[in-house]
Amino acid sequence: MATIDTVREVLVENLDLDPEAITEEATIESLGIDSLDMAELTCEIEERCDIDFGEPAGLATIGDIVAHIDSLQ
Repeated sequence: MATIDTVREVLVENLDLDPEAITEEATIESLGIDSLDMAELTCEIEERCDIDFGEPAGLATIGDIVAHIDSLQ
């Protein structure tokens, strides 16, 4: 499964977001993802991808998240 698909799945399952709205260009802010949501997303991504997400700065879009995850695998 592509990383974007994993991120999309986690967001849909945990935040009940519209899957079509979750694109690499979508901003975290435009999707209404707050810091608590981001913490939950991070934990779920770590578990599903078997990575240590860390606390990266400058993640503004879903594409940024995907690129960060891909850099860890």
